[in-house]
Amino acid sequence: MTRVLVTGVGGGVGQSIVKSLRPTDYVAVGIDCDALAAGLYAVPRARIGRAAHDPQFVDSIIDVCRDEDCSLVFPGLEPELLPLSENAARLATEGVTAVVSRPDVVRCCDDKLATAEFLSDHGFSAPATFSFTEDVDRSWFPFVLKPRHGGARSLRTYVVHDSAEFDVARALVDPQNCVVQEYLDGDEYTCGTVNLDGACRGVIVMRRSLRDGDTYKAFVIRDETIEKRIAEIADVLGPFGPCNFQFRLKDGEPWIFEINARCSGTTYARTLAGFNEPRMVADYLLRGEAPAYEIREIAVLRYWNELMVPPEHIARLREHGRLDGDGASL
Repeated sequence: MTRVLVTGVGGGVGQSIVKSLRPTDYVAVGIDCDALAAGLYAVPRARIGRAAHDPQFVDSIIDVCRDEDCSLVFPGLEPELLPLSENAARLATEGVTAVVSRPDVVRCCDDKLATAEFLSDHGFSAPATFSFTEDVDRSWFPFVLKPRHGGARSLRTYVVHDSAEFDVARALVDPQNCVVQEYLDGDEYTCGTVNLDGACRGVIVMRRSLRDGDTYKAFVIRDETIEKRIAEIADVLGPFGPCNFQFRLKDGEPWIFEINARCSGTTYARTLAGFNEPRMVADYLLRGEAPAYEIREIAVLRYWNELMVPPEHIARLREHGRLDGDGASL
């Protein structure tokens, strides 16, 4: 059994990666800073880690990979992408491949203004996006105020329909980290791609419903036009491994408003539909096997679940920084 390190297993992305690896012959080693992170108790081997801003973060990843014999790392947290990307060569000298894109791709995807400019510069459709301003033209309504950098689950994101709503919303945003973006009506879509050796190797499209910024209902669709366009964008962008595209349709064309150069919270939903991104990437990088998938058009309905954890396991993890066991099911 080959061990794979998954970071940030207290969050939805890390947990989604863990669940995608569960039906494979890869063993997930989970790591998180919080001893109460649920994913630490749902993997066979768990470790307490360091935060991405910690100067010893990369060293700790290397140490865990060495101790646990992991040669592949799937990041589950956005802040970890850049330090892992900037240290990818160093990790490689230790025999570890971080499934993370180049620094320029990570920075572009983390910057919604840069994302919109990238799409526009290459002839792809994107909503008009510009830096926050206190002075707005009434012809812009409706529009969206959202963080330029960072942001997750629609936090600090506001749809503004008129001057009164703008007066309320602008008092809630950070003007130094905010963009004004054209509002697109209609259904929202999330798309997953697998990208290896500079080429997009597969695309899956899901129409989704959101609750508090998270996907809670997803419907897999097959649409050659959308799949082809997303693959074209991915080929130009050049991410490495899984990449997530979020968009709405305008005149039948995907208008992308966000790109995440990583696995997403819907990674396991895609796995259920036959598109297992972590497995395909691991098979290719560790075994040289070409990505293979067979997409099923299904509906995925998400719900809360409970994980029972013996108190002595929490105490052991806090005291020793590691826990070995069978792992419960998320």
